[in-house]
Amino acid sequence: MKFINIGFGNLVAAERVVALVSPESAPAKRLVQEAKEAGRVIDCSGGKKTRAILMTDSEHVILSSLETKTVSARLSGDNENDTSEDAV
Repeated sequence: MKFINIGFGNLVAAERVVALVSPESAPAKRLVQEAKEAGRVIDCSGGKKTRAILMTDSEHVILSSLETKTVSARLSGDNENDTSEDAV
């Protein structure tokens, strides 16, 4: 099982992620709000601004403070394009 770092030492099973979404849009904000009401949100942003939303196959919504581009690079295993200080 491959895990990816989504910031602050938090790891997510890569094969369980089905979508990676930017939190800017209204539908994404609605998705997070509905998941909060259902108790399916895992906030891994460490109190910082949410910059990526990960959807899992179990319908959990994971919030990360890393950019979607960074998380995408980690999911694809492309560490050359991973420019964050938090690189694994």
